[in-house]
Amino acid sequence: MSNKIYPIGIQNFESLRKDGYFYIDKTALIYQLVKTGRYYFLSRPRRFGKSLLLSTLEAYFQGKKELFEGLAMEKLEKDWIKYPILHLDLNIGKYDAPDSLDKILNEALLGWEALYGSREGESTLALRFKGVVDRACKLTGQRVVILVDEYDKPLLQAIGNEALQTEYRNTLKPFYGVLKTMDGSIKFGMLTGVTKFGKVSVFSDLNNLDDISMREPYVGICGMTEKEIHDNLDLELHELAAARKITYEEVCAKLKEYYDGYHFVENTEGIYNPFSLLNTFKYNKFGSYWFETGTPTYLVELLKRNHYDLERMAHEETDADVLNSIYGDDQPIPVIFQSGYLTIKGYDERFGLYRLGYPNREVEEGFIKFLMPFYTRFNKQESAFEIQKFVREIEIGEVDAFFRRLQSFFADTPYELIKDLELHYQNVLFIVFKLVGFYVKAEYHTSEGRVDLVLQTDKFIYVMEFKLDGTAEEALQQIDERHYARPFLSDIRKLFKIGVNFSAKTRNIERWIVQ
Repeated sequence: MSNKIYPIGIQNFESLRKDGYFYIDKTALIYQLVKTGRYYFLSRPRRFGKSLLLSTLEAYFQGKKELFEGLAMEKLEKDWIKYPILHLDLNIGKYDAPDSLDKILNEALLGWEALYGSREGESTLALRFKGVVDRACKLTGQRVVILVDEYDKPLLQAIGNEALQTEYRNTLKPFYGVLKTMDGSIKFGMLTGVTKFGKVSVFSDLNNLDDISMREPYVGICGMTEKEIHDNLDLELHELAAARKITYEEVCAKLKEYYDGYHFVENTEGIYNPFSLLNTFKYNKFGSYWFETGTPTYLVELLKRNHYDLERMAHEETDADVLNSIYGDDQPIPVIFQSGYLTIKGYDERFGLYRLGYPNREVEEGFIKFLMPFYTRFNKQESAFEIQKFVREIEIGEVDAFFRRLQSFFADTPYELIKDLELHYQNVLFIVFKLVGFYVKAEYHTSEGRVDLVLQTDKFIYVMEFKLDGTAEEALQQIDERHYARPFLSDIRKLFKIGVNFSAKTRNIERWIVQ
């Protein structure tokens, strides 16, 4: 029986070590980080261990050797010097007003000024920060360590509010600029966040940051690799398999399907989501743990504002400039990638193109479920029941009931979506059939105002063609002309060919014909 205590929600390295929580040793990588550079930036999805990483760095720079007993750092570090540390956590605030950020920064500065003093002439937040760095260095005789957790939280929360974004950028740019102007007084600096979209506007003068987000040596600095799981949790894998009444091999495969698949650099090993993984081992049960902690609505706002075709998301292609960009205000893909909802699935070295896709089943299923209330009139609870009914109707061959239910998904289409009605109806169909596809086999394609779809169950095969402002007869005719049903003609299951027409005037399914 495993006696491990899993550090779920524990972000403080000192308390984790003193209270005997399970820890996968990342300190060799941290040592390498500290000894080979001075200023770093790391982007990783939420709940991936960024705060714990900064807390570990803080303990190291405080010279707390006893916390590293039995870890790689204990043998690597010889000096254990204590440095003054300025640790700013922007994750604690709610940024919904112009002065919200000022209050958080002022609170941090007051704490530092209590330790290192203040000067009357330091009238701005940036000047006060500069003064604290200068005095901390002089008073302690050691250069300062600066750690900023979730540097982008104010900017993320202000997506869609241009005035507030500008306000926060104008505050943060000179504040973070202290890292460059006070270089002689700084030993080490690291900023972490989910996205990089503040980098050009906020960090335009701060070109001394080494962005390790897509650097191969640091792929595994947050999260878990497959080797780390087998080296540290092999007994627990056997216990999980026994609890779920499946084999060891099956439990490993299921963990991989649900939680692996994050690739932050091309052609590197996959990284497992640590939060979901630890919850699975703690409760011996698979679940959407990462999603249950909340998905930010700003992602959906970006998708809708940019009239994004959701079908593209699973096979988006882009280059490194976009992936590393900060154009979150203009296009959704960089922010969605950096937030962990898409990952690198392939790389074309010749053209420098990355192929993106969902990292794993937890993310794919959770994200599509999350989207539904934003694109239909059903709330989160209602939509789950509706999908369940869809699947049952498909499995028992109730075609008319299925399409009447589908009509309800288009009822009361919000007026603002009329501007791009074709894309809206395609996106709603995509969401419905993607979710249905987690329970039955589904293939979905869109092309020039039409959708073709194949659903397969144990007893039935459905070949469907959807048209926009055509006729159900034309849709059915296209199934025959393009031989969509040909692969299933010798199949023993019952075959339905269905032509469907969507009307722009009624903004709903106008008619369907079943053959």
